[in-house]
Amino acid sequence: MEASKEHLSAETVPGYLSEVPGITAHIDPHAVETVREVGDGNLNLVFIVTDSAGRRLVVKQALPYVRLVGPEWPMTVDRARHEAEAMQTHASLSPEHVPALYHFDLENHVIVMEDLSDHRVWRAAMNDGEQHEGAAGDMGLFVARVAFGTSVLGMHHQEQKHAVARSVNPELCEITEDLVFTEPYVDAGRNSVIPANEPDARELAEDRAMVEEIGLLKWRFMTAAQALIHGDLHTGSVFVKAADGGPRSTKAFDSEFAFYGPVGFDVGALWGNYLIAAARAFALGDDDRARWTLALLEETWGSFESEFRRLWPERLDPRVYSDGVLDRLITDIQVDSAGFAAAKMARRIVGLAKNSDIETLPEELREGAARGVLRSARAIAVERHHDAGPERLAALAGEILLETRTR
Repeated sequence: MEASKEHLSAETVPGYLSEVPGITAHIDPHAVETVREVGDGNLNLVFIVTDSAGRRLVVKQALPYVRLVGPEWPMTVDRARHEAEAMQTHASLSPEHVPALYHFDLENHVIVMEDLSDHRVWRAAMNDGEQHEGAAGDMGLFVARVAFGTSVLGMHHQEQKHAVARSVNPELCEITEDLVFTEPYVDAGRNSVIPANEPDARELAEDRAMVEEIGLLKWRFMTAAQALIHGDLHTGSVFVKAADGGPRSTKAFDSEFAFYGPVGFDVGALWGNYLIAAARAFALGDDDRARWTLALLEETWGSFESEFRRLWPERLDPRVYSDGVLDRLITDIQVDSAGFAAAKMARRIVGLAKNSDIETLPEELREGAARGVLRSARAIAVERHHDAGPERLAALAGEILLETRTR
């Protein structure tokens, strides 16, 4: 297992930055006033650094283990390279939707990037009842641009194959394969729910139709190298900033799970997290906000499809990629998106690394919200083969979430 030569701390970050080429364009490392460690995620050290002029940046270092668990779960630090290279690709295709990358240190597995402290993590904002208009559409645009630009539609086929090989990310893909597609159905000792939801977890694992769909989705995830995907594009991996008289800002971050996979995985991750956020709103009795949240599925999808279709005339090899092929691709991506949404929903209730949307609810409300998410996931996994449209899926989930909520 690779290890960093130096594990950074709040005390050593200024000295580290003083040796980063060109960093004075973004911060004065000799006039650092504060270094704040804010890494509340599952994997990394994250520092926000501020100098005497008020300029800020972020320093992120990959640890050689899963921070959520500890050294007993070793983890490749090469994920920092995957994140840095994904950020570079994202910036070349949709620069307004990612933080700027200032420096990548391969030896110490450190990324230095733009600070977005004037933004909020979208999940936290939604948990507080904020409605960031346009953010869901921004993410649809981002996914479409990256999907088209990194597929054989937007890249020469030989260049694309080299990119696929370089993006192979087995250790982090294994986390997804285990936590999303396997462990919720075959408890490996890391699953948990509150006692009231234990029957719901058993129903999920014993639902043969659901387990069969998950098997197909796992196969799709592991074999469909369609384009570079973010790989972990939930509402906790998106920063949002309200317009407040200025431009709206929506930025995807934490792309260390990036690899060449099925495009629908990113769309589905967003859809699934919108539905979990809707479950929270329904549980709290805020039905209007819940319905607004359900509509985000269509907003993301509409933006994705419109942008993908807009880019279609730019495809590099139109000889057999006809407009009919485009229609079929769009349909396939939508069906995949629905399935991956269901998988993401289920794992966030039953498996390791849950969502604060549900976990921060009072226990008596959490019971119904969690039950609604699991039942919605089971329904969507099957319904997608009949109608995978976001409006239909939102309506289906909305009915279930209303029916199951507890008061």
